[in-house]
Amino acid sequence: MSSHGLRARVRTRDGWAVSHAVLTVTDMTGSQVDRQEADSDGVVRTGPLPAGSYTAIVTAIGYLPAASTAIVTASGSADAGTVTLSRAGGVELPPPGTWTIDPAHSSVTATAQHLGISSVQGRFTVFGGRIEIDGRTAASTVDAVIEAASIDTGNTLRDGHLRSPDFLDAEVHPKITYRSTGGLEPAGEDRWTVQGELTLHGVTRPVDLDLAYLGTGPDPWGGVRTAFRATTELRRADFAMNYNQVVQAGIAAIGTTLKVELAIQAVRGTELPGA
Repeated sequence: MSSHGLRARVRTRDGWAVSHAVLTVTDMTGSQVDRQEADSDGVVRTGPLPAGSYTAIVTAIGYLPAASTAIVTASGSADAGTVTLSRAGGVELPPPGTWTIDPAHSSVTATAQHLGISSVQGRFTVFGGRIEIDGRTAASTVDAVIEAASIDTGNTLRDGHLRSPDFLDAEVHPKITYRSTGGLEPAGEDRWTVQGELTLHGVTRPVDLDLAYLGTGPDPWGGVRTAFRATTELRRADFAMNYNQVVQAGIAAIGTTLKVELAIQAVRGTELPGA
């Protein structure tokens, strides 16, 4: 395949390919010189173009358009790199009402550094919760519950240790809960800060979530879904999980912090499909 022409990779804010994107190229007079659709990987390319400056406009249904200037070299080619599209609607949240988290299409993961050179990731397989969107974003709320014993790192021995009193102490503290305390505060385009309290290992601490709103749309079961991605970082010591093992050269086997990531799909209403 020829490398000539203008090329771009079109992605959503969370990294997914936008396969229905369209690239329109105009010259400096505003005249259209090419228009192409992206492939299934979100890659779009034009035919060869004369050297010069062009305006590249990427559009896709449901997203805000993105425009940039492209300089085509004497070879007739240029690379616009990755073009990130934001959902139409800007910083607007989903419609007001109750949204129920769908565990089958969501994930809760925690990553810890291991031996100072790599990381170990675990996921919780049993969880649920609700998001109440209010017309006043400061009055919106989030409540979630995670079953501590559902931790899964892919290693039975390690999972048993994580459930023990050294870490989660799942028999004594079976529930991990999060409850927002300060609503949702805008933190940029499509981004919000959720102030709340996390109860983990029997200890309650204030924890803020960095929340990205990914969009809202219909699902195949006649419902409406919304999606978010949230991240935060926790210090194990803040939740009385101080167990560690020092290996050679004083390196701790397990890092002192946990990176937590939540990929959430929620269904409008109080019932999940098939429930």
